[in-house]
Amino acid sequence: MWKSILYKEWLKIRWFAFIYAALGILVVGNIFLKVQHDFEFSQAENYWYSILFQGNQFYEYSLFKFVPLLGALVIALAQYFPETVNKRIKLTFHLPLNENKALLAMMLFGAFCLLAIAAVLVVLFTGLSGMYFPSEIIQSALISVAPWFLCGFTVYFLTALIVLEPVWKYRFLYLLVAATLVPIYLQTAAARAYSPALPLLIVFTVLLSVALLFSGYRFRKGEM
Repeated sequence: MWKSILYKEWLKIRWFAFIYAALGILVVGNIFLKVQHDFEFSQAENYWYSILFQGNQFYEYSLFKFVPLLGALVIALAQYFPETVNKRIKLTFHLPLNENKALLAMMLFGAFCLLAIAAVLVVLFTGLSGMYFPSEIIQSALISVAPWFLCGFTVYFLTALIVLEPVWKYRFLYLLVAATLVPIYLQTAAARAYSPALPLLIVFTVLLSVALLFSGYRFRKGEM
């Protein structure tokens, strides 16, 4: 039964997951094409100096910041919006399974897909960075991009919460919460500036993962 549920979720999001991964790979590749171009027109030491001491970030002006957000948004909509059409999710609630566990299984599957894609992009980003930069710059870059991927998970959890929410006043409230929280993850900051906040952002993102149960509860009760 659980395999059937997970397979259904995979059928809903598989093409969107592939597109997200492909877009992320293209964006990362484009970042390092520009890095290679800049290396050819200036000495490596000068380029490193501009990053370490002048605050320039080689990934700052790319679309990389928004790729996790957009990917998570599209995957969440593809996964949860079909469940609201004619209240199809109630079919899942009528299965001989715990309703909360079924919801969490759906959410964990989507989050796992996002995590797998994020891992691919981070490994690619780190590997290509190692071709041009010393470890100090790579570590700073990874700390700086970590909130962007956490933003993707936050957007995924909040989108699921909003889409499945049957009560419009709560849906509007969740939209306000999302509009307040998401920009926090995307603030322009100096390298390593997010270091003190990363543990808190991780904890908060993990806590959001169970918020879907609130919307699921009202959906099961037929509230409108």
